Amino acid sequence: MTTNTYTTTGLVCAHHHLYSSLARGMPAPKVAPHHFLSVLENVWWKLDAALDHDMIYWSAALGAAEALLSGTTAIIDHHESPNCIEGSLETIYAACSEVGIRVVPCYGVTDRWSDDGILQQVHPSSAMTRAAQIGLKETEQYLVSGKPAMVGVHAAFTCTDETLEAAAQLANQYNTGVHIHVAEGLDDRGAEKRLNKYANDQWLIVHGVHLQEPIAGTIVHNPRSNMNNAVGYARPSQWSNRIALGSDGIDSNMMSEFQLAFVAGRADNISFSPELAWKWLWNGSQLVPETQSDVVTWNYPHMESAWHVAYTTSVHVTDVNVNNEYVLREGKLTKVDLGEIRRKAEEQSQRLHHALAMSA
Repeated sequence: MTTNTYTTTGLVCAHHHLYSSLARGMPAPKVAPHHFLSVLENVWWKLDAALDHDMIYWSAALGAAEALLSGTTAIIDHHESPNCIEGSLETIYAACSEVGIRVVPCYGVTDRWSDDGILQQVHPSSAMTRAAQIGLKETEQYLVSGKPAMVGVHAAFTCTDETLEAAAQLANQYNTGVHIHVAEGLDDRGAEKRLNKYANDQWLIVHGVHLQEPIAGTIVHNPRSNMNNAVGYARPSQWSNRIALGSDGIDSNMMSEFQLAFVAGRADNISFSPELAWKWLWNGSQLVPETQSDVVTWNYPHMESAWHVAYTTSVHVTDVNVNNEYVLREGKLTKVDLGEIRRKAEEQSQRLHHALAMSA
């Protein structure tokens, strides 16, 4: 007799922005974006500047809950909230722990905000801003606690040389990596030239769409986000680095990310095999090895086959066991009330959207 279920280990989202859980349905920007930098300036940098602790908590709780529902048992999160830096990482950890998911957070330091709180262009030789200093302090305080974490950097083009060096030194001090967007858009093309002297195999090199030369670290491919932002196809297989998959905040459904990674690869090259994108998907477990002891039960009997899953849209999770505890049973979260999380997240979403509507 055959079974209609199949188990795997837990999936890993190798690059997330959990605060993006509140972005759905947000008001359109007052200035229509016409290139990627204008998307950052008119959408995401306004959004992260409006975040407070309640928004951070409930966005993380919602993102964590949705992750478990899709079989993701660990999130490597890249967080930014320039007006609510202190305590932000513990807030994310608290929300994820309540839901029952593993999280490896970081605070993405940047010098794009002046000490007067004004968005500014960054010159490499400028001094580190106060916000970047606070971000590094927040990171170190979290690292001292002994919980898994990385040192976050937004991107080279929004950081001074002083900030990049300080972040790399902090990561080395605590034997962890730097989690950084690299060459996502044309404004950051050539970033690897500034980063190569610091980068090592513990780093997460996120996007890499416009990389021009090799750089050490795991390249995190985010095909849905790259398409959504029209930054181009990254062709990650051209590099010898380990490749993992992230969602860049769209959601935590890594099977969907795998399916689109395959489609994007096939659109670029007819010989692209789903087995390569499948390898990228499961490389995430090397970044958070504890997930290899997690157990995810699916409703589909061919979860071992990349060729099956690549073409099957009705794959669903029924049970998730994290650290020998069922956090999802028969499709329902066991530690938290999903309805309450969604209600609370909706309240915070409305607060955030109102703040964005009122912003200049």
